[in-house]
Amino acid sequence: MHKNYQQVLALVFAVEEINQNPNLLPNVTLGYHLYNTYHSDERTLESSLKWLSGQSPTMPNYSCRIHNKSVAVIGGATSALSVQMGSLLELYKFPQITYGPFDPLLNDKVQFPSLYQMAPRDSFLSVGIVQLLFHFGWTWVGLISTNDMRGEKFLWNTAEEMSRRNICVAFIEKIPVSERRQDESHVPFMPRILASSAKVIIIHGDADSLMILRYSQPPILSPLKLWIITSDLDITLRAHHYESCLFHGALVFKHQISEAPGFSRFLKSVNPVKYPEDILLKTFWHSTFSCPDESAKLEERECSPNASLEDLPLAHFDMSMSALSYSTYNSVYAVAWALHEMFLMRIEMGFEGCGENFTLQPWQLHSFLRNIQFNNSAGEQVVLDAQRNPVAKYDIMNYLTFKQNELFVKVGQFIPKSLLDQNFTISENSISWGISQPTVPESVCNESCGSGFRKLSCEGKPACCFDCVQCPEEEISNQKDVDHCMKCPDAKYPNKERDNCLPKTVAFLTFKESLGLTLTSIALAFSLLTVLILVMFVKFQDTPIVKANNRTLSYTLLISLTLCFLCPMLFIGHPTSATCLLQQMVFGIVFTVAVSSILAKTITVVLAFKATRPGSKMKRWVQPRVFNFFVFICCMIQVALCGIWLATSPPFPGLDLHSEPGHIIIVCKIGSVIAFYSVLGYMGFLALGSFIVAFLARNLPHTFNEAKFITFSMLIFCSVWLSFIPAYQNPKGKAMMIVEIFCILASSAGLLGCIFLPKCYVILLRPERNTLEYLKQKANSRSHSEILTGRHI
Repeated sequence: MHKNYQQVLALVFAVEEINQNPNLLPNVTLGYHLYNTYHSDERTLESSLKWLSGQSPTMPNYSCRIHNKSVAVIGGATSALSVQMGSLLELYKFPQITYGPFDPLLNDKVQFPSLYQMAPRDSFLSVGIVQLLFHFGWTWVGLISTNDMRGEKFLWNTAEEMSRRNICVAFIEKIPVSERRQDESHVPFMPRILASSAKVIIIHGDADSLMILRYSQPPILSPLKLWIITSDLDITLRAHHYESCLFHGALVFKHQISEAPGFSRFLKSVNPVKYPEDILLKTFWHSTFSCPDESAKLEERECSPNASLEDLPLAHFDMSMSALSYSTYNSVYAVAWALHEMFLMRIEMGFEGCGENFTLQPWQLHSFLRNIQFNNSAGEQVVLDAQRNPVAKYDIMNYLTFKQNELFVKVGQFIPKSLLDQNFTISENSISWGISQPTVPESVCNESCGSGFRKLSCEGKPACCFDCVQCPEEEISNQKDVDHCMKCPDAKYPNKERDNCLPKTVAFLTFKESLGLTLTSIALAFSLLTVLILVMFVKFQDTPIVKANNRTLSYTLLISLTLCFLCPMLFIGHPTSATCLLQQMVFGIVFTVAVSSILAKTITVVLAFKATRPGSKMKRWVQPRVFNFFVFICCMIQVALCGIWLATSPPFPGLDLHSEPGHIIIVCKIGSVIAFYSVLGYMGFLALGSFIVAFLARNLPHTFNEAKFITFSMLIFCSVWLSFIPAYQNPKGKAMMIVEIFCILASSAGLLGCIFLPKCYVILLRPERNTLEYLKQKANSRSHSEILTGRHI
């Protein structure tokens, strides 16, 4: 991993800078020992033991150095390496400053009292990543992290934050931290990841995790995923040359750092000639610049006379200071300032400052490291206290590859201050997506529900996996992926697509529309026919068939039927307070007059038959004024009921907003339901009485007996209005008025047809039957027939 050599150079740069600073550790020269851990647990322990014993092979608990002035250890690019070092160094109380990613586990002072973390805390990393997901609408996301406490905490925080934003976890892959050597990893991570339907993958781990992940991948991959990578991983470190295109377009959360002044200039000056004793630099130089033979290791001129680190590609070396190098730089300064404070304290107490006879014990440095606080050369404050350790700030970088060139482009940033105070910015136009994704990729479990549809959760599946169902008839949705449709305002209605509310038009049953015109024509035609029958009865008022069964009742019935046929005219047209009152009142009173007249005619038939018997006292009751008074009493009862209706809760004009989509129907509300059905019930009582009396008197031997015709008319009347009651409950708006109009016309036509058409037939077509001679002859024949029947019996 050639790029990691920058961490060594950051340490060298800091030591040289301190040694040249007359105000920091005067008369003291800092030195250092470098040990390579190879990112291996075994090599980490081996290097630690070598440093402690001073020779190889190592001898635990014994140092070959006579004057060992080492006071601190700076190391641990990963948490696993820091734990391996800390377990051994803690035995000797050596201060250990780790420059790797911040790990809450290492912050445990009971387990690691001598360990200090330099990196800033990643407390809000999950919040920033989820904000990025939410911004682009990625709701189906995979998570990859290391299988340790730090990885578990990241997974927990990220999953919890995703759940708050209704983002689902498609899968979770955990990378074993025990596999430090990448070529020994045989876990097939990549095939499982690529098989997932999630297009966006979040990778979190340390410097080793990505290498392990890459060695597990198949040799040929197409860049089908968008990767979101945390700052602890360097995707420019590759196991194979073809991997750069795989991560093209990735978004990386990098720690914001302020590069130390002069560091870039220092890197340009580094070469084996400047540091001839640095065997690591010679090895690095030979490997990165591909020197031709072994002799070139020692002689730069044979390798490349003008070679410089800035000529190397990004995969081999980065001229910009990395986060790990920045932490290393600050770690060296932290140790220097701790030593400086300790020497100042000794001078103030009257002890010798830093002479040769002074032996510094590593454990003495702890009290100064815990309280160290200073500003580095970049102007940023540095502390080692875990409680005061600052929260990390992030630049969102877009990783791009063009042939052999690689670069990072800043496309946004995330600066957390608190949970409620955050600064998240992203420039979509600056982002170059993957090769197969020219536009913003979609990462969802299924397609979004468009306008007019709502989400329906599927049992046993995550919340992000759902079906799309159309909104109900009276509801709309004008956004994507809504959980619930919303109702339109009362004055509006949904369109066919159910994604918008349109204003309703005011409507009512008018004379101009076809249905209103048809009903009006029928009503006028029947009322005209009734008037013609009335005129005909007046013209033939002296004939026997008109005189029969009370001529006055016939006139009253015909007049009331004429008004009954005209009642529907009150139901057609714009409803007003006056028309709403007249509709039900006129209907109830007029029909009561008609039905009570029929009841009186039926009773007339019965009483007339009984009055013909010798010695009968019924003759005094068979008088026209008696039945006229009977009709008047029946009508007054209905008038009283209507008066109570008007006094309590009269009908009034209202709006029907829901019966017909797209229309606001102006209708007459009946007001009191009890009063309405009381009026109907009273008419039904009179009609039922007429039907029963007429049915019983249908076979009475009387001239022009109307009982049979009244029986049929009342049967039609009762059938119509009995079927009206349930039919009236369901229809709304215009349909409700049409049902009532139909019942009025049908029942009125039944009364007119059954009672008066037979008489009209006799008057117009059989005038010979409408004479006294015919009636006497018919009566004599009936009497003779009765005598013969009696003899036979």
